[in-house]
Amino acid sequence: MLHEIIGDRAGTLVPHVIKGETLIDAAVEHKSRATGDVVMTPAIDLDALIWPRREPGPAFDTPIAEIIDFLAEVGKALDFDRNAHLQEAAIRNLRCNNLGARILENCYRDIARFFDREAVIAEAEGALGSLEAYDGWQERTVRGTKVSIRAFPPRVVHILAGNAPIVPPITIVRGAISKGVHLLKMPSNDMFTATALLRTMADVGPNHPVTRSFSAAYWRGGDASIESHIYRSQYYDKLVVWGGDAAVRHAMKYAAPGFEIISFDPKVSISLIGREAFENKASVDEVAARASADIVAFNQDACSCARFQFVEGTSDEIDTYCEALVDAMGKESRYGAGEDGPVPPEPILEELDMLGMLEPVYRVFGKPDGRGMVIRSSEPVSFNPGGKLVNVVEVAALADAMQHVTVATQSVGVYPPARIPEVRDALAAAGSQRIVGLGNINAGKFGGLPHDGGWPVHRMMHWVVTE
Repeated sequence: MLHEIIGDRAGTLVPHVIKGETLIDAAVEHKSRATGDVVMTPAIDLDALIWPRREPGPAFDTPIAEIIDFLAEVGKALDFDRNAHLQEAAIRNLRCNNLGARILENCYRDIARFFDREAVIAEAEGALGSLEAYDGWQERTVRGTKVSIRAFPPRVVHILAGNAPIVPPITIVRGAISKGVHLLKMPSNDMFTATALLRTMADVGPNHPVTRSFSAAYWRGGDASIESHIYRSQYYDKLVVWGGDAAVRHAMKYAAPGFEIISFDPKVSISLIGREAFENKASVDEVAARASADIVAFNQDACSCARFQFVEGTSDEIDTYCEALVDAMGKESRYGAGEDGPVPPEPILEELDMLGMLEPVYRVFGKPDGRGMVIRSSEPVSFNPGGKLVNVVEVAALADAMQHVTVATQSVGVYPPARIPEVRDALAAAGSQRIVGLGNINAGKFGGLPHDGGWPVHRMMHWVVTE
């Protein structure tokens, strides 16, 4: 198991993969943003990071059925116990990522499911409506005029986020079914996942058109000597950016005619818990366990992890729930730490100390020991909870929570699920994008569903019409 062999700290080389070819060289020194460890990368060759527009991309005319077959074979090769690239990435990623060995290993063990044939087909059909829409020009009659429409393969740069290792596989699958060419800019807190996947693709199909359609490299974010040259419509159609506010705002400055920004903005997720949770002690414990699953995954760093919970009930009932929630958060889960979890940053701990003196208006549950903490209040706190800290807000009715929902609200976990129809229209009108039963925010299946309010592959495509 990864967490049993992690004592081997040798090796700090970060490979690049350029159009199917792996490059390993200690030419440029960098420091990990998360840990401060020194890593070495190959030098950046700007010419190698583009696919000239005068030539079609390698997969532009590859049938979608062939691409799906290839991705399914890649998925079979992503068995963690047999894949040396994934094993190496999981070990080396501890130098730049703060998820911990056990959680990282579980994430890598689950990567193959993104390449499952049914998942890939669902993602493709969900985006364009049918697989046929990917292959060449589609004849239609629009208001009596015969036209041909093609979802033309795009040229895209992707600025990846490193808060969870699910971003690279999602990006690669979507990029592959688009048939386009894709440059992956790796983040400082995950320099190994993307290249591990591309190296596996090269093993499965060394000269396959999809393999040659991807490159992945690391450079310091904001390096104008690189970005000002390649973030241009001369080479690419779109820039897809994942990440926090600073990353998105930085990417926006490159928006220009012919060069579009597609942003997966920073988001905050929440929970809505009805008074049904307080039927008895067993129901309170069940709801606390479900709520914890929506909070602690990926050290609460992912946008899908709940940070605020709005709970119907009396003050005494809600305090009882908060105690149960702290207990639930302290238990180990597949993607969440148990007793050795993160703690809130020092400025938030100081805020909690101050608010803890204002009982009964505020009440703090738990300690900064890695097990998890809760702050209960009648209004949401002014800061963004993190480090296994959640703000439980007392409300008279779930409808009262809608004033706190915005376009930055990504996922909403609801208990009981039977109350989803009661709140979904108001949640959607306020800006939220995904509504699930409590406990299922981080358990959803990939493929065939919108992401952040849209269909990413549909948005990536270059739509062309001939009349």
